[in-house]
Amino acid sequence: MEIATRKEKDITIVSVSGRIDAITAPEFEGNLDALITAGEKILLINLSGLGYISSAGLRSILSSAKKLKALSGEILFTGLQGPVDEVFQISGFKSIFKIFPSEAEAIATF
Repeated sequence: MEIATRKEKDITIVSVSGRIDAITAPEFEGNLDALITAGEKILLINLSGLGYISSAGLRSILSSAKKLKALSGEILFTGLQGPVDEVFQISGFKSIFKIFPSEAEAIATF
């Protein structure tokens, strides 16, 4: 798993590639927690490079989303495709989180 972070407007964009599974989920969650601790309120997670996400990855997302919600922040998503898109659909994450077709469209809402 590789994680790249950049800031655009007031949004922190986190691009994730590879896999988020039981082994990499703690690192992913730790990365998000560090951003939240640093005061970031809006995280846009770009999953266009992600090939697989397990239930451990979903738990990491939920945990970080709860922390952000307590701080009046939120997690947004873009780049869902293939198996990752299916997992988001089956798990109900598509009804819980805001999902955008592109980074530009997500950024334009702020």
